[in-house]
Amino acid sequence: MRHFLLGMALLMFASSYSAKATTDHVIPVTHTATVQKAYYMQAFGQTLPPIGYVTFCRENRGECTDRSVKRFRVRLSERSIGELIRVNEMVNQSIAPMSDMELYGQPEVWTYPASSGDCEDYVLLKRKMLMQRGWPQSALLITVVRDENNEGHAVLTVRTDKGDYILDNKQSQIRLWTDTPYVYVKRQSERNPLVWISLVPPSQLPQTQFSASQSNR
Repeated sequence: MRHFLLGMALLMFASSYSAKATTDHVIPVTHTATVQKAYYMQAFGQTLPPIGYVTFCRENRGECTDRSVKRFRVRLSERSIGELIRVNEMVNQSIAPMSDMELYGQPEVWTYPASSGDCEDYVLLKRKMLMQRGWPQSALLITVVRDENNEGHAVLTVRTDKGDYILDNKQSQIRLWTDTPYVYVKRQSERNPLVWISLVPPSQLPQTQFSASQSNR
């Protein structure tokens, strides 16, 4: 019941910031067989990070180091919900979607976007903006998924006391991760931003493995 009420609260906040937030990009779930039904994501051991992230951290070491001692889940409140919605919409509206091949002539270039970028760039900027507003890095995790077209995609997972919520450049709505049309593949560990963990049960791993270079939208 509390998650239903939270979902309604998020929906009401989204409506107040954008008239389209409750209708745009509402995609039916098509991967119900493989979506884990839980409010919090379950980890299945360490896995390899995307090559683009490895390069980004090599060039931006300070951005990939979490010096905090405690691992936080953010308490969702009226203020924090509004902040998530504002940052998500601000980045989505100010950055034009463009692939790495179009921008740089090569795949998997992770960087902070100036005016255009792909899905990872949106995630990096949202993460940075929230951290600048005081959000703990351990609650803001870069996540790789397969989208509704079975293609690689990146989103930002926000760890809260009400569940794991998703900031996505494809839509303005902020949803519980199980309410998205995605298959979750891997994400950063909340314990160490350099470590990545698998979100795929071992029994499903052969069917869902894919190259990180496919995550470029």
